[in-house]
Amino acid sequence: MIPNRAKWRDSAELLTRFGVPLSLLALTILFTAVSWLRWGLALSVPLLITAIWDFFQRKHTLRRNYPLVARIRWIMEDLRPFARAYVVEGDLEGRPFNHDERSLVYARAKGQLDSHPFGTELDVYSDEYEWLAHSIVPNEQAPHEWRVDVGSSQCSQPYSASLLNISAMSFGSLSANAIMALNKGAAAGRFYHDTGEGGLSRYHRSHGGDLVWEIGSGYFGCRDSNGSFDAGKFAETAREAQVKMIEVKLSQGAKPGHGGVLPGAKVTKEIAETRGVPQGRDVISPAAHSTFSTPIELLEWAAELRELSGGKPVGIKLCVGKPHEVFAICKAMLETGIRLDYIVVDGAEGGTGAAPVEFSNRVGMPLREGLILVRNALVGTGLKDEIKIAAAGKVHSGAGLAMNFGLGADWCNAGRAFMFALGCVQSMQCHTDRCPTGIATQDVTRQRGLVVPTKAERVARFQRHTLHALREMVVAMGLENPWQIEPCHISERLNSARSDTIDNIYGFIEGEQLLSDPKTTQYARDWAAAQAHSFGDVTCPQNRD
Repeated sequence: MIPNRAKWRDSAELLTRFGVPLSLLALTILFTAVSWLRWGLALSVPLLITAIWDFFQRKHTLRRNYPLVARIRWIMEDLRPFARAYVVEGDLEGRPFNHDERSLVYARAKGQLDSHPFGTELDVYSDEYEWLAHSIVPNEQAPHEWRVDVGSSQCSQPYSASLLNISAMSFGSLSANAIMALNKGAAAGRFYHDTGEGGLSRYHRSHGGDLVWEIGSGYFGCRDSNGSFDAGKFAETAREAQVKMIEVKLSQGAKPGHGGVLPGAKVTKEIAETRGVPQGRDVISPAAHSTFSTPIELLEWAAELRELSGGKPVGIKLCVGKPHEVFAICKAMLETGIRLDYIVVDGAEGGTGAAPVEFSNRVGMPLREGLILVRNALVGTGLKDEIKIAAAGKVHSGAGLAMNFGLGADWCNAGRAFMFALGCVQSMQCHTDRCPTGIATQDVTRQRGLVVPTKAERVARFQRHTLHALREMVVAMGLENPWQIEPCHISERLNSARSDTIDNIYGFIEGEQLLSDPKTTQYARDWAAAQAHSFGDVTCPQNRD
């Protein structure tokens, strides 16, 4: 023990000699202990209070039985989408857009390399693989750009549209910065920007990009105090030079046949001014229009809109539901002589808007079937030469554009793909006002991260590179333009051992066949049920032995 005492005595003398008194060392140790204790209390006391609260509250069973610990479940639920997207999911597993699809848009928007090495990751013997027929003799002399003239013989101001445009997304669902970036990109790329049904805001006008003004059942921007259509207000806006076409929204892919309510808390001064509604009050979008109730009334109103706008193209947008209603519109055009200028077919694949899950998952016809039906309706009635068709529904690539052209489209619109070009990371927070990228939110602090000039360049670049990819597909197929793509050029798998071309899987009817011999088509029952004076309802006949 003596050596140890001598050792400690020597150490103390050494510390004193170097100017570090033992009392200072003791105080340092004490201060450190108190600091750790203070931090421990600061962390443990709130946790203890939370645990006690959980134990006695009566609302949540798990928190009552497992105080504090049960909250870990909520944290994991909040983190689950991000963990799956960034850690768990494979490149082809994410929905509604998988990682590869999003990466393609990001790469093209940023001007980065968009090639893929080592072959396709798709299983080419499964139903996820479908393909376009290429030619041994590619047509390298094909034009470098195409546009489509929209406007029937009754339209005095036809519009020359790009083959890929921005689909309907309203100010309110998207932020001011997002709207400005989209419009600036549209102006730079010479393609149009659909306003969505939320009215034409000052942000849509900010950079002079071509606009398609969408009119929904709420008549935002052209309504009176009772919510009815106001012809005077409509004419004033529709005649603006920046507005190129008018689009009447009958239904949308996200929630076809469903109206909507914008809570008063979200109706800011700017949104109220844009929509023409009182600030701070609930805004209702009815499920149905009040200006018409029959196919003929719809066409008469469309003719009025065309006249009020100064002769600009007027079309309708719908997600196909009951086929006979599409045929009823065609019969009404034949009976009245009034023509729509175009029809936008929206697919049940959904869009940027939030919707009840039942509608998202179980209502509406997918784009492919809807596009084929509308194409058959117009071809079968001899109206296709005057009336153009646009396709909207998960469009994001040149191959997707080419396949839509093969099914009858004259051009395509995209919504979510352009959101990806703006920087959307598919966080699925569009309806919460907590979009982390500032796109689908009215929170000005989140919008700050979206720099308009930079994102506008990406919007224009994505559109340009995607159309370039479409041209490469047309060249590889040995064609002169995308409208020459036919259903027989598209193949898909029936099972792992068999495949066939689209024209042998779906029915494509001949010109005016619905007029001359409808009973030989797959639409015989729906054609017979359709009437120009009523949308009516079809009672499906029961199968009887």
